Amino acid sequence: MLITHDTRFALDLVVDLVNTAPEGDEPDALPDVAALHAFARSHRLSDVGVLSEFDLSAVRKIRGRFAAVFSAADARTAAGLINELVAAAGTTPRLTDHDGYDWHVHYFAPGASLADHIGADCGMALAFFVVAGEQERLRRCEAPDCRRAFVDLSRNRSRRYCDSRTCGNRLHVAAYRARRKEAAG
Repeated sequence: MLITHDTRFALDLVVDLVNTAPEGDEPDALPDVAALHAFARSHRLSDVGVLSEFDLSAVRKIRGRFAAVFSAADARTAAGLINELVAAAGTTPRLTDHDGYDWHVHYFAPGASLADHIGADCGMALAFFVVAGEQERLRRCEAPDCRRAFVDLSRNRSRRYCDSRTCGNRLHVAAYRARRKEAAG
C-alpha cells in the first residue's frame, strides 16, 4: 500500500489525537484551549485560526468518533464511521502546495474549523486503509493495561503493541522472568 506524505501526516495526527483521550489514571491531554492550540501547532496544521472552547469541544467529539474507528470490528463498521466523519466535515478536496511541501490534497474547505480540518483529512487517510482492504491495520495496543491506538505499518501486519509505552518490551520481559522462575522451580 502506497502511503503518501500527507496521508502519513494525517495518520500520525489521528493516532496522536485518539491517544490524548483520558485513560485509566491518565488525564485528558487536551484539557483546555491552550493545549489544543499546542497540539495543532505541534502537528503543523495549516489554516488554524483563533481557537475557542467550541473548537475544543468539537475536537474532543471527533476524537471519540475516531477512537471508535480504531475499535471497529470490521471494515463495514469502520467505513460507516469514517463516512459519518467525512460527511460532517463537509469535505472539499483541493490541491495545494504550501510551507515547502509539493502538491498534495487537502480535504477540508478553506476557513474550516479545526475539527472539520481534522475530520476531513484524517477521515480520508483512514478511508484509504478501508478501500485498500487494510482496515485491520488500525489497531489498539494488546498490552492488558494499555489501549492506545496505532497504525500497523509493518510489512506482515504483525505489530501488536504501541510505540509510546514500550508495552511489548515490558510484556516480553515479564514473560521471560516468569519462564525463568518456573524453570528454577
